[in-house]
Amino acid sequence: MKLYVQLMIILFFSLLGEGISSVFNLPIPGSIIGLILLFIALQLKWVRLRQIFTVGEFLLANMTILFLPAGVGIMEKFDVIAPNLLPILLITFGALFLNIAVIALVVSYIKKKYEGDYEDSSKSKNNIS
Repeated sequence: MKLYVQLMIILFFSLLGEGISSVFNLPIPGSIIGLILLFIALQLKWVRLRQIFTVGEFLLANMTILFLPAGVGIMEKFDVIAPNLLPILLITFGALFLNIAVIALVVSYIKKKYEGDYEDSSKSKNNIS
């Protein structure tokens, strides 16, 4: 019974997000709105992590299975996607490299700000002798 209650809490927020997205005709998917609402509820302690932990862990562990329908849908409509495959790949890889570059810059900035800019130990030994 405990697992059903946990699943119902998660599905309630998903349904609430879908409802908000549909009623206000938002361009944001309802599932994302539901996740944001669940996050807010967790932060405000309206929902405790222990109340959804077991089902949440199960869903995270089986996330790849949940992406199968989307992958099948893409393959089913591949004839529609095929003419635009090159722009899709360019955008995907461009976004990938842009994300990597931004993450590298942010990590470098945080490292220098909070850890300092240390010299390489092999260089400092060579300068002493």
